[in-house]
Amino acid sequence: MAAAGGGFEDPSEDVLAQAAASFALLASPARLHIVWALAQGESDVTGLAERVGGALPAVSQHLTKLKLAGLVRSRREGRRQVYYVDDPDVVEVVRLLVDRLTDRAAPTRRRRLHGL
Repeated sequence: MAAAGGGFEDPSEDVLAQAAASFALLASPARLHIVWALAQGESDVTGLAERVGGALPAVSQHLTKLKLAGLVRSRREGRRQVYYVDDPDVVEVVRLLVDRLTDRAAPTRRRRLHGL
């Protein structure tokens, strides 16, 4: 593997493909919202649908995709399926990006409010 200008080695093609697939899944606002919600705590599909404002079948389909990609897991509690994010690194990436974008938007909002 070749070292880039900063001295870091380039990741393998397989790692890049896996990372791109994970980012592609998170590129959906609905799936990103689901991961954000699950980063705050476990939930069943009904609770997630209420929180993210989606229809139950749509949220269920998003959860299936996130599970297949290994970004979300589930366990059975009685008759309920409870979902959670089992990878703290995924949670950290999502939180970092959302927090960063929220911070960037804050000064813009303040400027608009002062102009009213």
